[in-house]
Amino acid sequence: MISLLRPAPETARLPADRIDPEYRRLRLQVFLGIFLGYAGYYLVRKNFSLAIPDILRDHPQYSKAELGAAMTGLSVAYGFSKFLMGSVSDRSNPRYFLPLGLLLSCATLFVFGFVHAVYLSLTAMVVLQSLNGWFNGMGWAPCGKTMVHWFSTRERGRAVSVWNVAHNVGGALVATVAFAGVWLFGDWGAKFYFNAGVATLIAVVAWLLLRDTPQSCGLPPVEEYKQDYPPNYGAGHERPLGFREIFVTHVFGNRLLWAIAVANAFVYFVRYGVVDWVPTYLQTAKHFSFQQSSVAWAAFEWAGVPGTILCGWMSDKYFRSRRAPATILFMIPTLLGLVAYGLNREGPLWIDITALIVIGFFIYGPIMLIGLQALDMVPKKAAGTAAGFTGFFGYVFGSAFAGTGVGWIADHWGWGGVIVAMCGCSVLTMAFSALTLGHRAESSATR
Repeated sequence: MISLLRPAPETARLPADRIDPEYRRLRLQVFLGIFLGYAGYYLVRKNFSLAIPDILRDHPQYSKAELGAAMTGLSVAYGFSKFLMGSVSDRSNPRYFLPLGLLLSCATLFVFGFVHAVYLSLTAMVVLQSLNGWFNGMGWAPCGKTMVHWFSTRERGRAVSVWNVAHNVGGALVATVAFAGVWLFGDWGAKFYFNAGVATLIAVVAWLLLRDTPQSCGLPPVEEYKQDYPPNYGAGHERPLGFREIFVTHVFGNRLLWAIAVANAFVYFVRYGVVDWVPTYLQTAKHFSFQQSSVAWAAFEWAGVPGTILCGWMSDKYFRSRRAPATILFMIPTLLGLVAYGLNREGPLWIDITALIVIGFFIYGPIMLIGLQALDMVPKKAAGTAAGFTGFFGYVFGSAFAGTGVGWIADHWGWGGVIVAMCGCSVLTMAFSALTLGHRAESSATR
């Protein structure tokens, strides 16, 4: 298994007349592989959030804050894994690395779905959620590595924005697939095992589609193929970097990377403060059904599809590969959507859904751009580690607090206190993103 995870060796260069058609075919193929693969990760990530109302009903001894601790366990483990496994991914073959993590996540969900004794122990739930978070952390880095090897700097904003839609497709389908599983089997445990079964099939498809670098397929580096070279590009850009060089030189010593990492923590608190608690908030505070809350959840996620693509296009074309202005611009209506969501205390469901559509449309663009900025700020051989670094802050200091923290705030100050906290985090996201306003993805190619 270890030998399979190692980067694939370079192969002999294909004849010149085969390079363009083979590059076009494989770019589409690997893009489809990382899109489907990462969407699959989302089918097996936030299932516990969907099951919280069922757990509270069957096990009333737990508080929302206690069950939130299980979600925090996933987020903390995910953050550490995204950072540490990201550095491993930089020196691994994504064709095997990505499906392996997805299959391991599926295994933990099968336990949640079939072994109901797990819910008798809060510790067992936290441990299993943490394992799922660690395995889920193996998903982003191989996708980032694939994109920087197969797509050049000047086209990367559009490529990453379209790929980032996989978040929304998987995030929207998690509730839909879970609802189908509950309908088919009459068991709320299907929210786990049915999703895991679908994701297992996706892992196999991703393995069939993915490839390592262009050079491993007999193709030139993407910089040569697209004639889009970063400044001072040379053979050194294609050599693997040592762990010390990656961490010390390109990650820990990068002040701009620290700024967007902190911004990522705040925007992730907002994102997961909303999406993790949609079922619980709408079902327990407003007494909507699981089907109604699933519609609201899906509306939030699907709204992110056009919003993310628009944000990536604007950062490439309108802001000329400067990511921070688009991030700040999109966080303003996110803040307004949060205010509307919070003020609709006793109002109808359509107002909640409309507010969630606004938040979903605008928040996923900044999330995507922060990850893209991380790729822009380092050599491509350090891309997984840089993305993992920002992801570490997003999950350990953002999403983790959206688990236990939101549950605790809701228990002590109600849902109004939760909305105030998320509004404050939206403002702080803009503030820290503003520290990188002068940064632009560098390319020596003319535009």
